[in-house]
Amino acid sequence: MSDWYRDFANSGFGTTITKQLGLPRPAQLRRYEPGQPLLPGPAVVGSAGEGRLRDEVTGLLRDAGVTVVSPVAADGSTDGERLAAVLLDATGLTGPADLAAAHDFLAPALKRLRPSGRVLVLADPPTGTSSPAQAAARQALEGLVRSLAKELRSGSTANLVHVPLGAEGSLASPLRFFLSGRSAYVDGQVLAVTAAELPSAADAEQPLAGKVAVVTGAARGIGAAIARVLARDGAHVVAVDVPAAGEQLAQVANEVGGTAVALDITGDDAGPRLAAQLVARHGGVDVVVHNAGITRDKLLVNMDAARWNSVMAVNLQAQLDLTQALLATDGALKPDARVVCVSSQSGIAGNRGQTNYAASKAGVIGMVRSWAPEFAERGATINAVAPGFIVTEMTAKMPLGTREVGSRLNSLQQGGLPVDVAETIAWLAQPGSAGVNGQVVRVCGQSLLGA
Repeated sequence: MSDWYRDFANSGFGTTITKQLGLPRPAQLRRYEPGQPLLPGPAVVGSAGEGRLRDEVTGLLRDAGVTVVSPVAADGSTDGERLAAVLLDATGLTGPADLAAAHDFLAPALKRLRPSGRVLVLADPPTGTSSPAQAAARQALEGLVRSLAKELRSGSTANLVHVPLGAEGSLASPLRFFLSGRSAYVDGQVLAVTAAELPSAADAEQPLAGKVAVVTGAARGIGAAIARVLARDGAHVVAVDVPAAGEQLAQVANEVGGTAVALDITGDDAGPRLAAQLVARHGGVDVVVHNAGITRDKLLVNMDAARWNSVMAVNLQAQLDLTQALLATDGALKPDARVVCVSSQSGIAGNRGQTNYAASKAGVIGMVRSWAPEFAERGATINAVAPGFIVTEMTAKMPLGTREVGSRLNSLQQGGLPVDVAETIAWLAQPGSAGVNGQVVRVCGQSLLGA
C-alpha cells in the first residue's frame, strides 16, 4: 500500500514544503529483492576495546562480496564512495573509558553513511562480567545504539547483537540479516546469539529449499505475506486458516504452490489433527509460524467475557496447544525445527483499550522464553516477532488522524509493510539461524512506545 505522505515528502515540491515547515521526510526504505547484493556499497569495520570479532566480520563481509574499506579519518573522509554499513566490534570492553573509542570510530564514519545505511554494533552480553565497570560499559552500548537509531535519518538503522565467547560461529546469519534489506523496518533492537550446531551452508537465494512450513492465519494480510516470502525462499507452505476464509486461503495456497488447510485452531482437537496431517502428508514440519490473531478492543471496565476469552483462545492458547501437540506427536516436528510466534508491540508497551490483546501477546513472549531451553536440546529454536504499526487493509480503515499518528511515531517515520514482518520471520526460519533462540525481535521501525 502506498504511503501518500512519504511519497509527497519525497517529491520535488513536497521536499521544498517539508523543509520550509520543518516536517519529517520519511525515506524510501531499502527492502530485499532476490538477487540483490548484501550491501549496495562498501562497509567499514572498527573496534573498541580488545575486540575479537573484527577479523571474522571482515572475512564474512568479503565472502559476501562486500568491499571493506579502511576506517575513516577524523574528518570523515574515505578513500571512495559513501558507506553502506558501519560495523563496530565492541567485544572486550573493560570499563567506561573504552567507550570513547566507540565514539571516536562511529562519529566520523556516520558522516559518510549513505541513505538506508546500516550500523551494527557487536558486543559481549552485560551479564557474567568480571566487574561492575565492565558490566556498565557493556550495558552502555544498549543506550548508545537505541539513541543512535533515533538520530539516523534517510532510512538508516542501528542495531546491537550480543555475541558471547564461544558463539562466534552463530554470527553469520544475524550479520547478513541486519545488513540486508530484509531488516528494513527493524531498528534500535538488541539481539543475543548463542553457540549452536550450524548446518552446512544453504542456498543464499532459497535457504528454505526442501522445507515444509506451516503458517496459521495465512488467508490475508501479514499471514499471506509470510506465506509468499517463505515460498519464495524455497519452502512448501501449508497455509492454515478458519473455514470461513476458505476461498481466500485457497487463493494464497495456489499462488505459492502450497497446501490449504481449513481449520479452526481453537478447536479441542485442532492440534492433534494438524500434527497427524503433517506427518501423513508431508513427513513432518520444519517451520511453524503462529501468526493467527484477532482483536476485540474495549476498555477493561467495559469488556465482556466473550471478548476476553476469544482473544486469549486465538492469540495465546492456540499457540500453546498447537506447539504442544507437535512436540507430542512422533515425527511431527523435525529435530531442527524453527518455530516463530507472532507477538506484538502492544504486548511489550501496552495499548489503551487492548488489555486482552496486550496480555495475550505478552503471554506469547513468556511462552517463547520458557520453551527455548527445551527447543535448544532438540537442536530446534523458538522465537517471537513483535510487529509495530504495519500498514494493512485493517489499518487502512482507521481514521486518518489515528493512522497517521500510529505510522509516524517511530524512528523511520513511517508504517511498516507486511513483508517486513515476513522477512524477519523467514530469517528466523532459516537453518543458519540456529544460534538465535528465545529472542523477541521487534519489527516496528523503533517505535517510540515501549523499549
